Amino acid sequence: MKIGFIGLGNMGGPMAANLAKAGHQVTGFDMADVTIEGVAMAASGAEAAKGADVVITMLPNGQILRAVANEVLPAMTAGAALVDCSTVDVDSARAVAEQAATADLLFVDAPVSGGVGGASGGTLTFMAGGSADAFAKAEPLFAIMGQKAVHCGDAGAGQAAKICNNMILGVTMVATCEAFALADKLGLDRQKMFDVVSTSSGYSWTMNAYCPAPGVGPQSPADNDYKPGFAAELMLKDLRLSQQAAQSADADTPMGELAQALYTQFVENEGGTGMDFSAMLPRFEKRSRS
Repeated sequence: MKIGFIGLGNMGGPMAANLAKAGHQVTGFDMADVTIEGVAMAASGAEAAKGADVVITMLPNGQILRAVANEVLPAMTAGAALVDCSTVDVDSARAVAEQAATADLLFVDAPVSGGVGGASGGTLTFMAGGSADAFAKAEPLFAIMGQKAVHCGDAGAGQAAKICNNMILGVTMVATCEAFALADKLGLDRQKMFDVVSTSSGYSWTMNAYCPAPGVGPQSPADNDYKPGFAAELMLKDLRLSQQAAQSADADTPMGELAQALYTQFVENEGGTGMDFSAMLPRFEKRSRS
């Protein structure tokens, strides 16, 4: 396929490289001056999109997605697909889907899970929203960039799945860190805590696969001074998206709201920027009940 790829940062760069490595003709554009192996660079998003079968975007937020869509959709050929792999608000995804349909173009919102390691290794999971035809056009590319793609429903459903998943992730990480800090104060050995909880009803991904306690469980960012696998500020972004969606849908999400407040405090006032989202544990270690 002829592919345009807009947004070649830590995630988009390796995703585009994997598509080029698989033999696709990839033309990229990024606001920064970047070089990606196998990817020809364009002078603008519109130039990257011109004549492409599929245009893929990996962008910071919904406002930028809408701006890029305004630029690239007029440059695309009828029947082509715009596949947005950013994590953005549901309303922006649905607005761009309508805009694409008006231009006789296909649209898929397909946020990803798996982080930079998954982008480099081609092991991402895609949560996709859009028509069956749109998903079918993008699916062969998902198979190159990732190991799993789930068609979640109509436009916006991919973003909804990502936001709900990451709200659970944020809430669960807070609870896991709280529990370790409480165990410390009760004199319970962390390894013993892990041995019990990881095989009991407290089992969770944050405990078993991404343990926030250094030296306990599988290797995780906690074992690397909390250098980010998934940065706290990105978790805060996703929690804010969850609460924006909850407000739009009139959904009661008190735990999600509290997790957002805690990560806001951590990122904005407690030095959490640039640290992994599991660095909530040393935060709780330092705090007393008052």
